Amino acid sequence: MASSFEGGAAASLKTVLDRVHQAADRSNRNVKEIRVVAASKTKPVSALRQVYDAGHRFFGENYVQEIIDKAPQLPEDIEWHFIGNLQSNKVKPLLAGVPNLAYVETVDDEKIANLLDRAVAKIGRKPLKVFVEVNTSGEASKFGVEPALCLDLVKQIVTNCPNLEFCGLMTIGMLDYSSTPENLKTLSKCRTEVCEAVGIPEAQCELSMGMTADFEQAIEMGSTNVRVGTAIFGPREYPHKEEK
Repeated sequence: MASSFEGGAAASLKTVLDRVHQAADRSNRNVKEIRVVAASKTKPVSALRQVYDAGHRFFGENYVQEIIDKAPQLPEDIEWHFIGNLQSNKVKPLLAGVPNLAYVETVDDEKIANLLDRAVAKIGRKPLKVFVEVNTSGEASKFGVEPALCLDLVKQIVTNCPNLEFCGLMTIGMLDYSSTPENLKTLSKCRTEVCEAVGIPEAQCELSMGMTADFEQAIEMGSTNVRVGTAIFGPREYPHKEEK
């Protein structure tokens, strides 16, 4: 049964994009440097289609099975982002099932990086863009590499994974959004360290941080990629168990 919110997804998208513009203006940033990923976890293809028809092309999914199911039902010019925790045994199905997968934002250890690199090579597709996920809050419930180990993982990808393109850093941060600034500052510090060590300008290293509750604040603090779900699609529904 379709959510009552579904009919308003296109209007909600416009509201979110307006807020992004305002946040960019407040921080003297070019709004073209900020990508809004519509996080469509648990939402039906019909809701995604409405947002697509409104002109949006960036969509993010948290579950491998969901993105594999949805991608073939939607236009090929969508830029898909995988934004959930990626299990080793899901790497091959993800890449095989979503030819237009553009980013994996949640690379958090060398094993996953190496598996993605080999899978991309085997398929023969163009290099896969990746973000390194950093656990900036120190919460045991959160995935991501510790900030102190972030640089080592980035070096591994840049040096030993020729089929991956390192594009930036990602964090989820704390659900207590009053603490979010510290999480975002931590990610920014990691970027500075990484860019100095591998010799790339900070402008070439994206920051994926900010969700429905804090994306404006994240933009003001330098985020280039915000993952917004509830503010576009309405509250999530969970008809199945989450992947572990």
